[in-house]
Amino acid sequence: MLNIIAAILLFGMIVLVHEFGHFLFAKLGGIGVVEFSVGMGPRLFSFVRGGTCYSIKALPFGGSCAMVGEDSDNSDPKAFNNKPVWTRIAVIAAGPGFNFLLAFLFSMVLVFQVGHDAPVLIGVFDGSPAQEAGLQAGDRLVRINRRRVEATRDISLYLYTHPGETVTLSFDRAENTGEAGGTGTTRRYLTQITPVYDETYQSYMLGIQLRGYEKAENPLQFLSYSVYEVKYCIVSTFDSFGMLFRRQIRAEDAVAGPVQIVSMVGESVGAGRSVGLWAVVYVISSWMLLLSASLGIMNLLPLPALDGGRLLFLLIELVRGRPIDPEKEGMVHMAGMMLLMTLMVLILFNDIHQLL
Repeated sequence: MLNIIAAILLFGMIVLVHEFGHFLFAKLGGIGVVEFSVGMGPRLFSFVRGGTCYSIKALPFGGSCAMVGEDSDNSDPKAFNNKPVWTRIAVIAAGPGFNFLLAFLFSMVLVFQVGHDAPVLIGVFDGSPAQEAGLQAGDRLVRINRRRVEATRDISLYLYTHPGETVTLSFDRAENTGEAGGTGTTRRYLTQITPVYDETYQSYMLGIQLRGYEKAENPLQFLSYSVYEVKYCIVSTFDSFGMLFRRQIRAEDAVAGPVQIVSMVGESVGAGRSVGLWAVVYVISSWMLLLSASLGIMNLLPLPALDGGRLLFLLIELVRGRPIDPEKEGMVHMAGMMLLMTLMVLILFNDIHQLL
């Protein structure tokens, strides 16, 4: 039970940070905020300051930020729709932006703990496609087809999302110039490899052995590795969408709802507790990175009722030079909300079905 409670609180913190992004930029932009709440459901405690009701609610997850004139015409100069378009864009974009910022903070915790999995070979397996292609220890992988390789996981992810495809690998190899005291030069090579399916690991593989994780050598490299962690979450999310659209995976296997996520996080936290404190920190940081980045991506999708849908209307207003009728926009967002609620019910049903 303690693990489940921890998972709910983590999930709630991610949503709360999202809403705090909207709240902070609304205040900075002079937009009136009716209420900012921590939690959901019935109000347990509240106070009013600066025209805003700050509330703590019964259910300890999530939060909300209600702004003046957010979805309707309002003559109040502090109303959301009466502010300049760039101010409104900043307020809406701040929610997903804060999710990416939170993901970055936890990515720094991960990089500090375990480092970065550099895509450098320490060898190849005998008879493997990599050996036949001429790869050898010391080679640093740079690209797989048109995608840049920054870590070992980039290779694994690409092979998983493009099963069985022949790929073009670009790699750097240090070469000795033959001069006394010379440090050698690096030359880039290209080679084509067709991965083979491994029954043991149930995946397509090249037959390469990689060096593994390494610590950052300086602060700039540390920040670069941390940025990569967020980037990897974004890329893997879009790759999953691609597999879903190509029907390589089923929707029920690709999409996990809140019940299933809480269950998985709870199990991971429980497993970490059995190992030790640092394992718990690693598990929590990994989930916070993944979920926060994923929530940021999902909210930026240009769908009605989501932040991305609102940004789309604001960008149209920016191009047209005048806003779309708020009533019509509200109807679109209402229809989108109904569809999202229907989708959430289906996902919840799938969650329960998967857990039974």
